[in-house]
Amino acid sequence: MRTPEQKQQLFAIRLSLTVGILMLGIKWYAFSITGSSAILSDAAESVVHIVGVGFAVFSLWLSLQPADASHPYGHDKISYFSAGAEGGLIVLAAFYIIYVSVQRLFVGIEISNLDTGTYFTFGASVINLFLGGFLVWKGKKTKSLILIANGKHVLTDSWTSFGVVAGLVLTLITGWLPFDPIVAILAALNILWSGGKLIRQSAGGLMDEGNTELRDSIIKVLANETLALGLKYHQLRYRESGNSIWIEFHLLFPQGTLLDDAHKKATEIESTIKKSLNTSVNIVTHLEPLEKHDELHAEIHN
Repeated sequence: MRTPEQKQQLFAIRLSLTVGILMLGIKWYAFSITGSSAILSDAAESVVHIVGVGFAVFSLWLSLQPADASHPYGHDKISYFSAGAEGGLIVLAAFYIIYVSVQRLFVGIEISNLDTGTYFTFGASVINLFLGGFLVWKGKKTKSLILIANGKHVLTDSWTSFGVVAGLVLTLITGWLPFDPIVAILAALNILWSGGKLIRQSAGGLMDEGNTELRDSIIKVLANETLALGLKYHQLRYRESGNSIWIEFHLLFPQGTLLDDAHKKATEIESTIKKSLNTSVNIVTHLEPLEKHDELHAEIHN
């Protein structure tokens, strides 16, 4: 049974795919009637977007599947593969745009119906601006890395389109045709930067890179709760796994504490941490004695 947040995520990613197909049709039509390198760069970005969002649809579906025998920690990590794949496709599109634009600068530039093509490209830019903003907002609201990555890709597509429109307007005003491939190259460099950031984010997630803000939030709650209960903690570790967070730490209890009491206090601390983070959190707590803690460990390791 899907939760309301999961249903919202699935709706948003399917909307992105539907609108992406529509945008692809508009941009390729604009390119077909103009032959503009700048519009080609925009259309190529949309092709990448369609492939990327198609993978994102599958990734989101898989990430929502429950843990099983072959994946006891669930399938959330697919989110990072999705973001990395989308980033890689963006980078490939950027290199293709640069190649075509440089070639046209040397071989020759032929453009027609530029005013009509500009209108279509501007309309697609506005639609993508609203779609990208919606996807990022919904992704942050539902804690979905896949939606956030896809939304940022759509926003990049939108800003690229606005840059293309600016170049087309300059070409219309001045009549200087090289403006068209030059703007396409600048748009490609922006796309390249965006794709690189997505790949970097994906690699960080797959390598369980630390998040300073998340760490500080966990430590703040742990410090307050253990101080109030007269306990101590150590060995804090955490990792983000797409749509969820995994946390583990050791709680040190005074000598003579009953197991029932220790378990109750540990559960209270875990509950407080989960509420403070307001997302899917899995916590493993190891209970240890406060007195002679180091001596016990030394005996075991010896």
